[in-house]
Amino acid sequence: MRIAKEAWPFVLPFAVAAVVLAFAAGLGWGLSAALLGLGVLLFFRDPPRSFDGGPDWVIAPADGLVTSVETVEDAAVGEGRFHRVVTFLSAFDVHVQRTPVDGEVVASSFAAGRKVAAFRADAGEVNECHTTVIRRASGDLVGIRQIVGLMARRVVCYLHSGQRVVRGQHLGIIKFGSRVDLLVPESYEVVVKRGDRVQNGATPMARPPAAAAAAAGGR
Repeated sequence: MRIAKEAWPFVLPFAVAAVVLAFAAGLGWGLSAALLGLGVLLFFRDPPRSFDGGPDWVIAPADGLVTSVETVEDAAVGEGRFHRVVTFLSAFDVHVQRTPVDGEVVASSFAAGRKVAAFRADAGEVNECHTTVIRRASGDLVGIRQIVGLMARRVVCYLHSGQRVVRGQHLGIIKFGSRVDLLVPESYEVVVKRGDRVQNGATPMARPPAAAAAAAGGR
């Protein structure tokens, strides 16, 4: 399994401590440090993911539990109203994010803030976050907001404005517990609901009205 490169500054100290403790304090202490290091390493796991659906689908940018689906205005993403799908990531979820659509990155911005618990309703407004906006070939704007949580210390985004991206490529990572918001135009059909569990790069989340209408007509 692939491990995100951000893991090593966190994991290597445990590896060193395991060796030192094994010699200085006994094998049991060394093994304990090694197991802790393994736990941290697993946090940065990046399992392979794929989606076989059509190109119109918007797929999940993050692993976790859908805690809210609502309609909002968000000037950082664009004009008009958007469906916002909130995904909460526990410390046990995969914390790598992937791009939900093909397109061009038209905005990539960091905002400093607090580190309140990610499940709080106001976390998206007050916490440190990074917002990425992708313009699809249709002109539709799709936003992804990586939000730190109580345990999260840093948001990492790999993308920059002007970059062309393909659906499912790596977008970034949040270190230790967090939340990721997906924002799609209000005209889109959202196919997940509160309580659903989703996987980055694999779970369909929404689709534009033309695709939804075509699917309905084919039934």
